[in-house]
Amino acid sequence: MKLVETPFQTLALARSVLLEPYGLDDSHLSAALAEIFRHRVDYADLYFQFTRSEGWSLEEGIVKSGSFAIDQGVGVRAVSGDKTAFAYSDVIGADALMNAARATRTIAARGAGRVKVSGALVPGHGHALYGLDDPIPRLDATQKVALLERVERMARARDPRVRQVMAGLAAEYDVVLVARSDGHVAADVRPLVRLSLSVIAEQGGRREQGHSGGGGRFDFAHFDDERLERYVDEAVHAALTNLDARPAPAGTMTVVLGPGWPGVLLHEAVGHGLEGDFNRKGSSVFAGRIGERVASRGVTVVDDGTLSQRRGSLNVDDEGNPTQRNVLIEDGVLRGYLHDSLNARLMKSAVTGNGRRESFAHLPMPRMTNTYMLAGERDPAEILESVDRGLYAVNFGGGQVDITNGKFVFSASEAWWIENGRPQYPVKGATIIGNGPDALQRVTMIGNDMRLDPGIGVCGKDGQSVPVGVGQPTLRIEQMTVGGTA
Repeated sequence: MKLVETPFQTLALARSVLLEPYGLDDSHLSAALAEIFRHRVDYADLYFQFTRSEGWSLEEGIVKSGSFAIDQGVGVRAVSGDKTAFAYSDVIGADALMNAARATRTIAARGAGRVKVSGALVPGHGHALYGLDDPIPRLDATQKVALLERVERMARARDPRVRQVMAGLAAEYDVVLVARSDGHVAADVRPLVRLSLSVIAEQGGRREQGHSGGGGRFDFAHFDDERLERYVDEAVHAALTNLDARPAPAGTMTVVLGPGWPGVLLHEAVGHGLEGDFNRKGSSVFAGRIGERVASRGVTVVDDGTLSQRRGSLNVDDEGNPTQRNVLIEDGVLRGYLHDSLNARLMKSAVTGNGRRESFAHLPMPRMTNTYMLAGERDPAEILESVDRGLYAVNFGGGQVDITNGKFVFSASEAWWIENGRPQYPVKGATIIGNGPDALQRVTMIGNDMRLDPGIGVCGKDGQSVPVGVGQPTLRIEQMTVGGTA
């Protein structure tokens, strides 16, 4: 997929999709913003969106479901102090836009606006992290089904114990345009694809699952045979490993976390607590702690929305601001929070490019993009060899966290018992229980093998879901509470 050369190409395409077919131009956008500012508001913006999505799922060699959807509309927001008014329409047009603009004035008192709305819209800056092409038509329906069938055949050929294979393919093409009362206009064209694979293996009447897959902001050409082989190997390996798993021990012990997707623990237990809205309201365990040591030395956590073609990356966020590489924790010291424009203004901080929303029908809020811990200097083999007795959590399933106190519970989908520096046997039913800031203080060894997840993350917050990325190196953490079945 060819990358975008300039943000102006993106803006031109967005105008051709979102404005021109409905007889709209910049003068209509400026008029709607001016209508909002007939009353006292501080800021307003318009968010236009067109989304085309498609999904296929295959089970037992049969396509069990297929879906195709198109959604479009415009969201209009006005902000006065810490109050927000929001209206949206799934019809794009001059009348619908003006009606939504009038509806948002309800939060403001009558009278002239205190901030003058800009009379001209000026294109803003953005990145060129992925291409403009729509991934959906790159393969026809027959080719997409054939891709899933090939994955199923590959999985079944790996081992006779494989009893069931479920595969899914999803693609999305998202075009957005943001016009703001400060005269800034920006656009983004966001391709996204994902392949998912689940395998069920059976032995002696026992059935276990393994999962794999990946994706990002590119097209289906990403899923070549080499990558499919890797997905299949990972899913089948996980299922067969769990067939031999013994009940997990319980107690307080050393835990080694594997690289990559186990960074979801970092995302949930630490990342959400560093989002600006929780800290502005004082509900996060990290509130008011900028400059304090919140983790062991060597622990550096960043949120980076500028990684090329990654699932959580954006050329601009959903407020039209370029995404950034934000250092949240540096060598164990808390350096900053993630902000959208509202929370940045109220906390007198800089915008970080983290204003995100699920769609035009939702308000933006501070959200993560790609959140990960930087690599250390230790060899992963050395970290395992240092453990006399403990748990090695290779991969995670689900989990939950309480933002107010940082407490979390995560289940390990693949884990091993370590004795004398070596993984001895797989265990099943292990849960990792702890507190985010406390766990960061207990990190004693950081591997040199930082890895990002394969492109499968979805983050939920206040009923909104957005694609994200996570990652970390191998970590040794002391005195963690492990819930088990033994």
